Amino acid sequence: MNIQPFNQSAPELGNQYDEDRVLRSYLRRALPQEVQQAIEPALREMGALSGGELYRLQLADRLNEPVLTNWDAWGNRIDQIEVSPLWQRAEKLAAEFGLVAAAYEGKYGRFDRTHQFALAYLFHPSSDVYTCPLAMTDGATRTLLNSSNQPLIDRAIPHLTSRDPATFWTSGQWMTESTGGSDVGLSETVARLEDGVWRLYGRKWFTSATTSPMSLTLARPEGSPPGGKGLALFYVEVWDETGALQNITVHRLKDKLGTRKVPTAELSMNGTPAIPVLELANGVRNIVPMLHLTRTWNAVSAVGFMRRGLALARDYARRRHAFGAVLAHKPLHVDTLATMQAEFEAAFHLTFFLVELIGREESGDMPAEQADLLRLLTSLAKLTTGKQGVVVASEVLEAFGGAGYVEDTGLPVLLRDSQVLPIWEGTTNVLALDALRAISKDESLEALKDQVSRSAAAAKDGRLQAMGELAKTAVAHAERWLFQAMQLGLPAVEAGARRFGLTLGRALSLALLTEHAQWSLEVEGDGRALAAALRFAQTGVDTIVEDVDAKMARALANDEPIE
Repeated sequence: MNIQPFNQSAPELGNQYDEDRVLRSYLRRALPQEVQQAIEPALREMGALSGGELYRLQLADRLNEPVLTNWDAWGNRIDQIEVSPLWQRAEKLAAEFGLVAAAYEGKYGRFDRTHQFALAYLFHPSSDVYTCPLAMTDGATRTLLNSSNQPLIDRAIPHLTSRDPATFWTSGQWMTESTGGSDVGLSETVARLEDGVWRLYGRKWFTSATTSPMSLTLARPEGSPPGGKGLALFYVEVWDETGALQNITVHRLKDKLGTRKVPTAELSMNGTPAIPVLELANGVRNIVPMLHLTRTWNAVSAVGFMRRGLALARDYARRRHAFGAVLAHKPLHVDTLATMQAEFEAAFHLTFFLVELIGREESGDMPAEQADLLRLLTSLAKLTTGKQGVVVASEVLEAFGGAGYVEDTGLPVLLRDSQVLPIWEGTTNVLALDALRAISKDESLEALKDQVSRSAAAAKDGRLQAMGELAKTAVAHAERWLFQAMQLGLPAVEAGARRFGLTLGRALSLALLTEHAQWSLEVEGDGRALAAALRFAQTGVDTIVEDVDAKMARALANDEPIE
C-alpha cells in the first residue's frame, strides 16, 4: 500500500519593511519626504535582516538559552552568564543601527523617535527580545540626561548611545524585590555611606538583562523613611576594571514561561559601590522618565509581535491546502485573519502616535494641548497593546492548527514571549490605576477627548465619520462612568479602572486609525485601513460595565453570597 507523507509547507518571510504596508503607509504620512527618504535605506536593511538572517538564526538558535556558571574550574566564584548566539549578534546590530543612539543624535528633530522606533519595531520579533535591554538602556539614558548629573552623564552616555559595538553599553533596571514588583516602595535594599562611598546591601528578586555593564536601581539610604519617598535612585557599574563583579552575587537565572533568552537573574548586592543619580529621596518619582520609555518600548514590541504573527499566518494560509483549497481562499479563515489585522493596525497607530508625542516633547515641539496627554498615553498604550498582543498571538497559533502548538516550528514562542507584555513595566491593573492618577492631576482626559475629536473630524468618508463618532461616544461614556463612580467612592472607581483604561485606549486607537484611513483613501487610493477601522469597531471599543459595583465584584471574586 502506498502511504503518502503528510507534509505542510513552513511559512516564509520576506523583507519585513517592504512587505509591511501599515508601516510604510504611516511613515509616508507622518514624515517629511526628505526624512523618509533618508531613513528608508536603514529600514529596508533592517527589514531584510529581520525576515532573513536574524529569523533563520532565531529558528536555528531555538534551544540555546543563557547559561550561568557560578564557579570556575579552580573553585573561584565568577557568576558568569553566557547569552545565546542570536543575542550576541543582536547586540552588535543594535549598536550599529543605533537602536538607542538614533533617538539622541538630533539628526531629524522631532522625528528622531519615529526613526528609532520604526527600526526597533522591525528588529524586535527576530531578536529573541533583545529589545528588553535596549528599552532599559534608552530609559537609563533619558533618566541620566534629565538628572543633570554631569559626571554620570560624561561617564555613561557616550557608551549608552554609541554605535560602536566595542564601546556600546546596555543598562539593567534593578527594581523588583521579593517584597513585591509593582509596589517598589516596599524595597528593602539599604544604601550606606562608608568611607565616602555609597554601598548597597540587598537582594533583587528579578533583574532583567543582568549581563549589562551598568544598572539603575533603588535603595533606601540608612535613616530614610519608608515608602517610595524614602528611596533613592542609584547608578551601579556591574564589573570593576579587572572584569570582576563588584560585590554582586548572582544566585540563579529565572526559569520563565517566556522571554527565555533574556538572562533574568536573582542577585544580591553585598556592599556594591553606587552613585546617587539625584537627591537621596523620591526614588520612585525619579524613575518616571525611565518608565515612560520602557512602557513605550513594550507597546512597540507588542505591535512588532502582532505584525510578525500575521506575516507568518498569512504566508502559511497561501500554502496550506485543506478541504480542497488553500486557507487563503476559505472565507472563515480570511475573516479571522482580518480581525487580527484590525487589532494590529489599531495598536500600531496608537503606539506610533505616542512615539510622535515623545519626539515632540524631547525636541521642544510639543503643542500645549498635547502636553498633558503624554503621561496618560504611556500607560494607556502599554495596557491596551499588551492585552492585544496576547490575544493576537494566541489566534496566530490557532491559525496553524496543530503546527502552532509544536515547539520546533518556532511558533509557540510568539505566545510565550507576548505574555510578558501585560506584566512587566506595570500590569494592566497597575497601569489602569496610574491612568486614573494622571487624570486626577491634570487635564489629560480633556486632552484625550480633544485628540479623539480632531482625529474624528478628519474623516470625510461617511463610513469613517461613523467610526469617529463611535470613538467619541465611547470616550464620553467612559467620562460619564468615571463621574458616577466617583460619587460612589474610591472602591467603585478602582473596580472599573481596567475597563475605563481599555475603553480610552481602544477609542483613541479607533480615532487615530480612522484619521489615517481617510488619508490613505485620499492619497494612496487604498481602502484597507478603512476596512481595518470598520472591523476594529466591530470587535468592541467600549468596555465599560456599569451594573457591577465594587461590592459585587468582591463577592464574585471570593465566591461569597451577595446580599
